[in-house]
Amino acid sequence: FPGWGSQSSKVQIHHNTWLHFPGHNLRWILTFTLLFVHVCEIAEGIVSDTQMKSRHLHLFLPAIMGFVAATVSIVYYHNIETSNFPKLLLALFLYWIMAFVTKTIKLVRYCQDGVPFSQLRFCITGIMVILYGLLMAVEINVIRVRRYVFFMNPQKVKPPEDLQDLGVRFLQPFVNLLSKATYWWMNTLIISAHKKPVDLKAIGKLPIAMRALTNYVCLKEAYEEQKKKVADQPNRSPSIWLAMYSAFGRPILLSSTFRYLADLLGFAGPLCISGIVQGFQNTTNNTNATEKVKDPSNSYLSSEVFLRNVYVLAVLLFLALILQRTFLQASYYVTTETGINLRGAL
Repeated sequence: FPGWGSQSSKVQIHHNTWLHFPGHNLRWILTFTLLFVHVCEIAEGIVSDTQMKSRHLHLFLPAIMGFVAATVSIVYYHNIETSNFPKLLLALFLYWIMAFVTKTIKLVRYCQDGVPFSQLRFCITGIMVILYGLLMAVEINVIRVRRYVFFMNPQKVKPPEDLQDLGVRFLQPFVNLLSKATYWWMNTLIISAHKKPVDLKAIGKLPIAMRALTNYVCLKEAYEEQKKKVADQPNRSPSIWLAMYSAFGRPILLSSTFRYLADLLGFAGPLCISGIVQGFQNTTNNTNATEKVKDPSNSYLSSEVFLRNVYVLAVLLFLALILQRTFLQASYYVTTETGINLRGAL
């Protein structure tokens, strides 16, 4: 709510978008990872609770609150970034510190109680300590770069030229990571196209980074570098292939990485379905396979036992399929955009 209320400090731009703080993408990736680990923690607590004769809500209720808090934190960050009011990030910084300290205390207690490293609860707590530490580092980096606190001269942010141009409607580089992955920012165009035919004015101008002249200059500079390298070698001529790789290699590698990740996640479906079928077969053959434990200290689950649970496998299958399609669409998008830029440069 403070993020929404600080519109007076918003940079005056034509589009309803935002300027990314340092570490924007890393923050979103860490938060998504944190949410996934919280889901694992909730599932581990529920599975552990079902193996006891009495209910132990402390096994999963704190994890649910942690999941809610992580969700609120990323919504809070989004509103602060939209308002361009980084001072309000101090509240998040304090939260990451408290979360890091409490999880560290919990991890130390597990070590004192002799909980082995092979137990899932110990691993989840250790991963959370790392994630909270990295999120603390991201906040420190924002303070260091934007100089919004403890510094006399804060950094002045100038919006990109594309955001200052009302004719540019292509906002993919300027939206947050979740909107990029789901193309949520295009909903306005899609809704208007459903109501009436789309004309060129609604589509708008090309952004500067995708214009032929911009990419031509980029490729030409890379080719000139190739000419300088082979100037002292009369038997060699500059390679247009190396120049293309130098100018457009990073997005090509990024697209390939997305595709490899999507292909690897394709194995998750058959593996999860196989585990679900085997789990139901085991339940049918031995209905008393899972014994109730009386002592909460003996309720720690290993990763192997955790992944035998059919409900856990069903959730993992759902998440894996969503992530696979997301990576696949990201690969297609980066490939198409890079192809357009390379073709324009040539």
